[in-house]
Amino acid sequence: MKQAAIKNRITEMTGTAYPIIQAPMGWIARAQLASAVSNAGGMGIIETSSGELDNIKGEVAKMRELTDKPFGMNVALSYVKGSNIIDFVIDQGIKFVTTSSGSPAVCTEAFQAAGIKVFHVIPTLDMAIKALDAGVDGLIVEGGEGGGFKNPSPVSTMVLLPMIRAYTDVPIIAAGGICDGISMAGAFAIGAEGVQMGTRMLSCLESPVHDNWKQAVIQAKATDTVFLNQQARPALRALRTERTTALALLGQFNVMEHMANLSELYFGGDMEAAIPLSGEVAGRIESVKSVQEIIDETVSEFRDIMQELARRYAA
Repeated sequence: MKQAAIKNRITEMTGTAYPIIQAPMGWIARAQLASAVSNAGGMGIIETSSGELDNIKGEVAKMRELTDKPFGMNVALSYVKGSNIIDFVIDQGIKFVTTSSGSPAVCTEAFQAAGIKVFHVIPTLDMAIKALDAGVDGLIVEGGEGGGFKNPSPVSTMVLLPMIRAYTDVPIIAAGGICDGISMAGAFAIGAEGVQMGTRMLSCLESPVHDNWKQAVIQAKATDTVFLNQQARPALRALRTERTTALALLGQFNVMEHMANLSELYFGGDMEAAIPLSGEVAGRIESVKSVQEIIDETVSEFRDIMQELARRYAA
């Protein structure tokens, strides 16, 4: 059942019904998935970390055809150097941007001058402070349990988020370990005003990845991810496969060598072709659901939990 809107600082900035953001997964966070998230009341995000900027521009055009709801873009700074992506985002009239993989100082002022809200992804308190010094509007606080490229010294969401909340009052979106209303309520309890979902959206009905990957997520236990390349950069968290189990024995390796056949993994379904980036929350995902189901159930469960906690513990 469609849920009533949640009003807070995040939804005021995004223009969405709910403070639920879809992670900017490379090659995955494109119009097919992002439009479904926006249409369901969340914030769909178009990625740039693939580096395929001409294709990305086409995906933005598709978004205009698939939804009339707000959507945003992620600017993965180290992957778009020398491009005109900042000007492109501004010209598109997009009003919400997440930045990652570099210093937001290179683009925050230009985005804000165009009326765009900027949230930077951070994995540590030190990086949060640098982002705040750059003037960002908010933070996406990403715990080490999340999937994808990571800081080599991971800090869990439960530890990192309240540490950053104690330092600043800017709006915070929690990322890492979020898949439903229970995890959303937990994130709000420690200082978040929004949540970002990656692995949950990767495994949804509208996700463009092959069903083999979705089924691998559903079948995974919480212990079925591995943290790789921890003695170098980028570190990364991925599902356990024969390839990643072997790589886990190495302190460091050339990540790009093991990502060369991404299309065979993402769209061909060969789980050994490359590294399947996924978070620990895979152990809590039990079925493929539509984005609408995920968001409606998340918001309903979130409200039920918050009301029950208030009933039990309010003075």
